[in-house]
Parts: sequence; structure tokens; C-alpha cells
Amino acid sequence: MNRRHLLAWMLSLLVSGQLTVSAAENIHGPNDWIEPMAKVHARFTGTKGTFAQFGDSISFTMAFWSPLAGQPKQMNADMIRAHLLVKRHMKPECWSQWKGPEFGNKSSMTIRWALDNVDQWLAKLNPETAVIMFGSNDVGTMDANEYEQKTREVVRRCLRNGTVVLLTAAPPRSGQLEKSRQFADAVRKIAREEQVPLIDYFAEILKRRPDDWDGTMPQFKSSPGDEYQVPTLIARDGVHPSNPKPYANDFSDEGLRHDGFALRNYLTLTAYAGAIEKVLARYSREREFP
Repeated sequence: MNRRHLLAWMLSLLVSGQLTVSAAENIHGPNDWIEPMAKVHARFTGTKGTFAQFGDSISFTMAFWSPLAGQPKQMNADMIRAHLLVKRHMKPECWSQWKGPEFGNKSSMTIRWALDNVDQWLAKLNPETAVIMFGSNDVGTMDANEYEQKTREVVRRCLRNGTVVLLTAAPPRSGQLEKSRQFADAVRKIAREEQVPLIDYFAEILKRRPDDWDGTMPQFKSSPGDEYQVPTLIARDGVHPSNPKPYANDFSDEGLRHDGFALRNYLTLTAYAGAIEKVLARYSREREFP
């Protein structure tokens, strides 16, 4: 069976419900968010398949999410299933056109900006799903208590709108690991208490590169190319995920250990696919065939 026939066969199984996406379950832990998010989605009044990206430069960049619109490399079976499910469900413009401040993402921003603007974004976009990640800029401007309070309020406003939230823990920042950890703990607490899916990007980076995730370390100073070309998960600026060309859009185990944006894209894709399968598509079927 060639690749095209294999993909068509897998898609037919997804449509029929015989094939399920398990990767999100394995990565993102307990599924106690399913029923709460089904209740949230029951209030949704917008367009099916709309997917907003609320965040700072790590969301605004085309290195996040947009590459998945093409043909990712070295996907395992679970990721192939997740990719097919997302491509079938999501509006195509959400891969790369939903970028910019009017869509909820902009460089150098913090959760304060999100709280000031989230009502406008929800009114304009009315997204079915929103992935939220702030924190990389916040660690230098506020304490963990303020970050938690404002993040929780942004999440709650999305949920009241009927928007399912994928809440993401920001990556560790060079020189501020312990404060970054406090912020990640706050995100985990919010996800648990508000019963939303968690994407623990912080933990996944440290799991894969516990000792050398930081691109500012001496061993990476001689790496050729710009600050994003270091062969570890955080770039040479110590803030942004890396995106080295040899591993761009590569979702092999090696790719996920060397390319910080590939890792975030992988985690977001599998989480979104899990939400589609367990909440969004299920609810759509129930509305169409009560």
C-alpha cells in the first residue's frame, strides 16, 4: 500500500470512528476535562473548526503551527492520525492567516495584554478552540501570583464564550528556571481547577533535554547560523524555541529533541486532535444526528 492509499484508508477509519487518536491522552495526562469541555462547547455559537492562537512572539511567528499545513516529516502513526483529524476539522485559514494582534498574538506581549484585549478577540473571532500560551515575557515583569490570576481570568472569559481552551505552560527561560517553573506550576493549577486540557511544554522540554535545553550554554556558542540554529530546544537568546534547519518540521524522536518549535507544534497538534475527537466532533455529530 503506497502512502496516499494508506492516508486515505486511515482517514476513512477516522470518519467511521474505528480509529482513535491516543497520542494526546498519553502526553497530556488524565482526561477529566472531557465532560467539562463538552458543556463549554454546548454554548458555542461560532463557526466549527476555528482555532485561535493567543500568545506572544512564540505564537505570532510562522514557525508555530503554520508548518503543519504542509507535509511534516517523520511522523509516527499517532501523529499521522492526529494530523489527518486536525486537517479534516480545522478551517484552513487558521494555519497561517490567524496571525497578528487582531487575532490575539503579538511579539513582546504578556498576559496583561491578553486580559485587556481578550474580550475583543472573542467578539471578533468567536473561536471554537483557543490555544493560550503567555509567560516567556511575563517572568521578567510580574510575580507568579499576578500571572496566575490574570491567566485564570483569560481562560474563564474564553470558557464563558463557549471556546474550548488548550492551556500551555511556557518554556523555561535561561537564567530564570525556577521562576519559569513557578509559572508552569500556576498553569498546571489553572488547568486542573478549570478542567481544561493542559499542554505541558515546560515539562516536555526538560524531559527531553534535562541538562542542556538552554541554547545560551557554552557548548552552543560555536553553532553556525543565527540564534535559532542551535541543536537544542531553546535558542541562543535563551527565550524562544529553537528552529534549526536540519530538523525543521521533523517529528522524529531526534527532531523533537533538537527543534523547539517542532516540539511545540507536535504537542499542540496532538492536544487539539484529542479535543476534536473527544469533544468537538462528538458534539457536532450529536447536533446533526440527535
